Amino acid sequence: MSERDIFEYALLRVVPRVERGECFNAGVLVYCRAKSFVAARTHLDETKLRALDPEADVAGVRAALRAVEGVCTGGEAAGQAARDDAGRRFRWLIAPRSTVVQPGPVHTGLTADPAAEAERLLDLLVR
Repeated sequence: MSERDIFEYALLRVVPRVERGECFNAGVLVYCRAKSFVAARTHLDETKLRALDPEADVAGVRAALRAVEGVCTGGEAAGQAARDDAGRRFRWLIAPRSTVVQPGPVHTGLTADPAAEAERLLDLLVR
């Protein structure tokens, strides 16, 4: 059996109308300290978005999800977080905020392959 490391993950939720509090899952953030790995995988279901808010800004929600992916990737796409390590970028992304794209609670698990875990969680919890 290959060695498994602890990882943390949080769902990304879309809350089209913050005042109503209705949401659906649109992505997952995965962080594994042992591998210095942080990634976001996203999938926006426009039908769900329009069901909660027919006037939703689809392009704006997509841009917010891409911004999360960019922070995870690092480099220029990360903006001010570009120089931060993977752990600091993950912690910044999971900080509570009152915006259309919000992080959910953090959960933990064990994995031998954090990238594969991100895809598995996206399929299981988002798609």
